[in-house]
Amino acid sequence: MSANSASAAPEAEQPSTGSGPGSRIPKVPFWAQIVAGLVLGALLGWLARSQDVSWLVTTLDKIGSIFVQLLKLAVAPLVFFAILVSITNLRKVNNAARLATRTLLWFMITSLIAVAIGLLIGLLTNPGSGTGLTPKDGELPSRTGSWIDFLTGIVPTNVITPFAELNVLQIVFMAAVAGIAALKLGDKAQPILTLSQSVLELLQKALWWVIRLAPIGTVGLIGYAIADYGWDLIGKYATFTADVYIGCLLVMFGVYPLLLATLAKVSPLQFFKGAWPAIQLAFVSRSSVGTMPVTQRVTERLGVPKEYASFAVPFGATTKMDGCAAIYPALAAIFIAQIFDVQLGIGDYILIAFVSVIGSAATAGLTGATVMLTLTLSTLGLPLEGVGLLMAIDPILDMIRTATNVAGQALVPVIVAAREKILDHDKYNSASASPIDAFGPSEDAGRDGVHDKEPKSAVPVTA
Repeated sequence: MSANSASAAPEAEQPSTGSGPGSRIPKVPFWAQIVAGLVLGALLGWLARSQDVSWLVTTLDKIGSIFVQLLKLAVAPLVFFAILVSITNLRKVNNAARLATRTLLWFMITSLIAVAIGLLIGLLTNPGSGTGLTPKDGELPSRTGSWIDFLTGIVPTNVITPFAELNVLQIVFMAAVAGIAALKLGDKAQPILTLSQSVLELLQKALWWVIRLAPIGTVGLIGYAIADYGWDLIGKYATFTADVYIGCLLVMFGVYPLLLATLAKVSPLQFFKGAWPAIQLAFVSRSSVGTMPVTQRVTERLGVPKEYASFAVPFGATTKMDGCAAIYPALAAIFIAQIFDVQLGIGDYILIAFVSVIGSAATAGLTGATVMLTLTLSTLGLPLEGVGLLMAIDPILDMIRTATNVAGQALVPVIVAAREKILDHDKYNSASASPIDAFGPSEDAGRDGVHDKEPKSAVPVTA
């Protein structure tokens, strides 16, 4: 039974409501619930700030915090089992190494294009000029990143701490080692793979319940941002905020469609129709990892083979960050340099591009990009106090950054699959922006999960 039919059956058995026979209360689309949450949150935030309603500010803060905490609760085990299962799923696909290499290559290419756009916008608009902010307004961040921390932090000291401290990079390392070891063991690892698949589906089902709370979480997140920061503070960052949004929109609706049309030779409109449920959820949740189950489902709906999508999407959710790790650090570095009156040269811009392409795994798919920003600033020798200047506006920026991240995480598998001639064009061309409800964990996932022993699908090698 498919996920759609399974979810539709109980719905049909519900007693009808309303005055007429068989009439029902119409179901509100998920996107409309999100929009309603945005509007209600903005109104409540404005009311709480203008009328100084302290209890309302606290309530909005708690609602938003609980929603984000619920997402984070599933992150550590979800990442571990998703990466482990995705690596073992690659055994079903011929030329798996080629697919993995092409995926990583396109991750890097699109990140380089994104950081170039961020740098260009920053140089044209000078976002740090005329803000009224000074170095005294900044403060040192509680978390920082450096190349030494990045390189030495990949390998954990024990298996417990990464899960307790939510160090996603170390969790990815352990999952990759476990997945490769399982491939080497062959049939002996089958019980572990079957258990891992079952645990992953359980986690996705639980996370799906959290995702359904996104409209309520939106009220709290948006409302508290406005109540706490206010429009006056946002006004000081008007140019920088506009730059981030314009940069992300240019990448999403300019660069991505161009790549789809020229390289994948598919309709960009169809891509956005199919990927929209994941993009809108990413905008609200501000978490690439939290959105990962939906991203994988929409990627499969766009015709990418499940065996490949189950590798590429989890891999991208922890490393592919065009918004958080490319556009944003580039603009933020220029912004902070102007506030602290530091002149950046050609070499500095090359360093920004290098850090953005190589160090994007430091963002770890969680809300916020503080670690990646401190990594960029420390590489350039800019004051880390500059991070404090951007913390107040970060929730507003993080929405569009995460939406861009997720769009890129769905884009690359489509491009690679199309160029490797394994994309199902019929499925791609029939993709539609159907309700997000259709993307809960499917009940028949086990039939094509890791415990299947079907032959490898042929992946032709292209020139």
